[in-house]
Amino acid sequence: MRKLLVVLGVPVDNLTMEEALDRCDEFIAVGRATGRTHQIATVNADFVVNSLHDPELQRILQESDMATADGMPLVWGARMLGGRLPGRVTGADMVPALARRAAQKGYSIFFLGAREGIAAQAAAILQGHNPGMQIAGVLSPPPRSILDMDRSVVDAVKAAKPDILLVAFGNPKQEKWIRMYAHEIQVPICIGVGGTFDMIVGVTKRAPAWVQKIGLEWAYRLSQEPRRLAKRYLHDFGYFGYFFARQWWGMRQGTAVSMRPTVAPEQVPAAPPPAPPVQVSPPPPHPAPPTIAIPAVPEEETSPQAIAALEEPQAAAAPTTVNSTPVIYLRGRLDINNYEVFAIEANLMFDQSPYLIINMSEATFLDSSALGTLVALANRARADGGALWLVEMPPQIKSLLALVRLENFFEVYPDAEAAEFKRRQSPQPATPRATDNGWSVIHMPRIFDGNNIEVIVDRCLAGIETNPHLVMDFGETVFMSSAGMAALLKLDRAARAKSGALRVADCSQDLLRTLKLIKLDNILTIVPDVATATREPTSAAPDLAGLRIMPAGQQ
Repeated sequence: MRKLLVVLGVPVDNLTMEEALDRCDEFIAVGRATGRTHQIATVNADFVVNSLHDPELQRILQESDMATADGMPLVWGARMLGGRLPGRVTGADMVPALARRAAQKGYSIFFLGAREGIAAQAAAILQGHNPGMQIAGVLSPPPRSILDMDRSVVDAVKAAKPDILLVAFGNPKQEKWIRMYAHEIQVPICIGVGGTFDMIVGVTKRAPAWVQKIGLEWAYRLSQEPRRLAKRYLHDFGYFGYFFARQWWGMRQGTAVSMRPTVAPEQVPAAPPPAPPVQVSPPPPHPAPPTIAIPAVPEEETSPQAIAALEEPQAAAAPTTVNSTPVIYLRGRLDINNYEVFAIEANLMFDQSPYLIINMSEATFLDSSALGTLVALANRARADGGALWLVEMPPQIKSLLALVRLENFFEVYPDAEAAEFKRRQSPQPATPRATDNGWSVIHMPRIFDGNNIEVIVDRCLAGIETNPHLVMDFGETVFMSSAGMAALLKLDRAARAKSGALRVADCSQDLLRTLKLIKLDNILTIVPDVATATREPTSAAPDLAGLRIMPAGQQ
């Protein structure tokens, strides 16, 4: 069962290096059997700060299959919130450890990125230290933006068929590249490793072990490269400190992600009777979703005795029936004291069905471990082809999710009936549909990424052949990957080539921010809503053939 802590909207796995390596073994076994790609991120303060301004990166980190604490600020932050990570699991330590594991178990590794010659040297050094390690390939492409990178890079990785792909493009480019092509390359494990190859080769020196142990490796690196790192560290620590202070203050007020019991030491309440077993509602006369009550710790019952009453796993829910969705009711606090009971029950229900509704109407508080559990459950549901829906969410929980930047991550509905209706709806293929005034409109899905881009683009291109005036309605879309942005450019060029026009309508603030990061707002026609977009057809747009785009902040 995956254990996550949420720090400034970024879930971090609570595990040791050995546990991380064991998880990698599982990923490779699954990937070899199914072709699924698992994305691993080693998260430091720079990642977190970048994600605060980059909705695409934030979503990638939230949906990653494993995110380890690479930087000490995350370890310190977790402690200040009342949790305790066992320590850092850095990319610089994980890569050599994975090389040893690869030599032992016959895994192959592809080294991608870094400057010319650095990746090859790193591969040779690791192979020298670990005889038997298989090198699937080495490639250091010239620096370009994600949307401008040569297709041959993807083809080379696909042809090599490695078990592990190490990508050294720097953050956030490496994370976005992995997400962009994960569905296509089908490599069991992809890890963004930043400057790890430079450390292995010796271009960048690592701090002595005792400096690493006391959490001052960042200071050692700053002393090595003051000109390059001083400005970045000042920026990162400033932003990280400011936003973390807001989260910490919310914790102190009892409205955000505290992980400490809230019992005053001088007034410890008496132990309540043992918590009742999970109650499964009796089946009604007509088929309906089974429900299960998970008794979170009430705010007045957080004594050690009350907590102990919840330590034993409770009975599982009744099996689901056809055309129904199981429902879990949360009551009171869900925090570090009782989240494991909740996680066990929810995972048991996911074993029966990939769909789950969580009724939040009586929930009063979620801490970082509880939020991490919800993130893990949502990611499991999506991986299994299902969904996790949160319903009847009270205002204080909505505020909490907004504070930690998770408000768009979860699918939220007003009640269970609305979520059940969503499930019963037959998935409608995204297809351009003609309107009265001559425009074609296509309603885009909630997530626009590599899993659905090919089908949508093919349908749009077919529609442009008959009507080159196309409006893409993003009113329900909360996430667009770099692959989605590349698709928009492709469709825009196709419409212009037919003397038509593409208009992008009804984008959320996060979506607009994503487009502006790579200057697409200067290229695409972005309008407030579909009504504005379809008011009247436009004349042919100027030709943009040969246009090259350099996303802001790319390395």
